Amino acid sequence: MSAATPLQFTIKPNANPLAEDARIKAFENLGFGTLFSDHMAVIHWNVDKGWHSAEITARGPFAIDPAAAVLHYAQEIFEGMKAYRTAEGRVVLFRPEENARRFNESAKRMAMPEIPQEMFLDAIDRLVKTDSKWIPEGEGSLYLRPFMFATEAFLGVRPARDYVFCVIASPVGPYFKGGAKAVKIWVSENYTRAAPGGTGAAKCGGNYAASLIAQSEAVSHGCDQVAFLDAAEHKWVEELGGMNVFFVMEDGSLVTPPLAGTILPGITRNSLISLMKDQGMSIYERPYSFEEWQVDAKSGKLKEAFACGTAAVVAGIGEVKFTGGNFQIGTGETGPVTTKIREQLVNIQRGKSNDPHGWVRGIDGI
Repeated sequence: MSAATPLQFTIKPNANPLAEDARIKAFENLGFGTLFSDHMAVIHWNVDKGWHSAEITARGPFAIDPAAAVLHYAQEIFEGMKAYRTAEGRVVLFRPEENARRFNESAKRMAMPEIPQEMFLDAIDRLVKTDSKWIPEGEGSLYLRPFMFATEAFLGVRPARDYVFCVIASPVGPYFKGGAKAVKIWVSENYTRAAPGGTGAAKCGGNYAASLIAQSEAVSHGCDQVAFLDAAEHKWVEELGGMNVFFVMEDGSLVTPPLAGTILPGITRNSLISLMKDQGMSIYERPYSFEEWQVDAKSGKLKEAFACGTAAVVAGIGEVKFTGGNFQIGTGETGPVTTKIREQLVNIQRGKSNDPHGWVRGIDGI
């Protein structure tokens, strides 16, 4: 099937959806990624057929062969995005075309088939429409997880010839407990996330699997997240376990590590850079060393630091720990620049303020 030919989705309603009273009860204490909606979108790909067999069906387990390539060679990619319910009752997505673009960049890096943007967005829209009652009111959102994995049963080392693309949905609250409270960061000096020529810029499961031991180390030191240094010199700050990072200097400028193949090109990161440039702020995408981070924090040259990503949106960094000690950033609390830029982005995402870049896309029919 050609990319220009739209797929017809078969709709198979869940015969046993979660009871309404149970869903409402679950919404009273939303965590992150632990509760899931009733349905999922599924599309298959085969080297001969291309994309085919699209459906919205009951969320449930996949039956895959023990020799499926994903289990042996980790051909798997994913995205993260959110659907929001505005105060007027509209349901909107934030820059979903960018998620589709990045998904295909990851697919190319992992030798997997690209999915046409229209098909990607159609799957998202249909699932959100089907499970629209799962979108929380207020500060919550419906987290959407598009992903693709290799299903061909074959133990030879080559790209698979069969894949499944799927989208699942999870109603979520804040990623970090404590709301706007600044988070603590552990700097990993023993583990690296990615190396030049590797898969650092792809959103593939292997990158996250490799980061889990460092994240566990962070938690054992009382921290919320881990920050990685570069693989070559163990000197330059790159990104957190699942987020990009910004540094707010005393002159009002911001510094963020450059995209050079080892850092995931965050959609939130890109959006914040655009918003801050709109306001005349100076943004420097340049290498920033861990030593510089320490010196600037202690001298007061560094006023704030924050992490950003789809799940957490924007989170202030208050304290940094490492093997040799720790240091505080600014007052140790979420600073005014971080607070302002977070509010601006969230207000755009939720339709509370003007959308100068046309980033918010409504879903018709809800």
